[in-house]
Amino acid sequence: MEGRKHKIGVFDISVHIVFILLSLVCVVPLLLVLGISLTAESSLVADGYHLIPKVFSIEAYRYAFSASNTIFRAYGITIFVTVVGTFLQLLFTAMTAYALTRPEVKGRFFLSLLVYIPCLFNGGLVASYILMSQTLNLKNTIWVLFVGSLISPTNVLIMRKFLRSIPESLIESARIDGSGEIRTFFKIVLPLSKPSLASLGLFTAIAFWNDWMTCNLYITDQKLYNLQYLLQSMLTNIQTVMANATRTEGMSMALANLPSESIRMATCILAIGPIIFLYPFLQKYFNKGLTMGAVKE
Repeated sequence: MEGRKHKIGVFDISVHIVFILLSLVCVVPLLLVLGISLTAESSLVADGYHLIPKVFSIEAYRYAFSASNTIFRAYGITIFVTVVGTFLQLLFTAMTAYALTRPEVKGRFFLSLLVYIPCLFNGGLVASYILMSQTLNLKNTIWVLFVGSLISPTNVLIMRKFLRSIPESLIESARIDGSGEIRTFFKIVLPLSKPSLASLGLFTAIAFWNDWMTCNLYITDQKLYNLQYLLQSMLTNIQTVMANATRTEGMSMALANLPSESIRMATCILAIGPIIFLYPFLQKYFNKGLTMGAVKE
């Protein structure tokens, strides 16, 4: 029996064109930022922004890596915080959500209420600062960069909804076979929760990677600066130098080629470069994890 040939209609062509345009809308700005970061500062002033650099230059990246030990240390701190913070938050989130789904846990409604309230209200910055710096004494330590974010109420609620989709018969069968709660959680529940964990893990990793406010509040030791705060400090220093340079003509001439604009774009590339490669590895879990956790029972 001969298979029917698939005819490409006007609707299919339109859908492809729309998605191609949407892809370009997402990709072209990133390529433009990359092109600007590789353009000489004098060319940016004279010719403006171009997708392909008219005068190629890596001065912005040379300036960013001028203190290579500092930026590599900041990369290491950011990677450590992102990996450890994401792992611990997913672990604690999954354990909390699993406990809230078990009917034998007493006071589940009250515990769920305690998780839900922080989604609407929080103690504010002053209370958080006092807790971290005085009560827990975590100021100027690397732990302060992720200890305060080990539980996400929103992620707990999403994870709880996902765990409810796991058949109760699997849990009961494991118990009949002699499996304890801890073994059931790690051997059955977590492997079945990979789609949801991958989706939440992606959001959590991006949040840890892009976080600079925590470092701004609790870190004064430059050796503990994360990548985002270090790049933010570099931009602030350049703006300060350029503002003061206008007072002295000789100083203005010396700083004429300082990559003030291209360094902005270079910092964007340095900030998003590593994390952007994480998405392709989690893409197959991404949609499944979000939709399975959102199906109404």
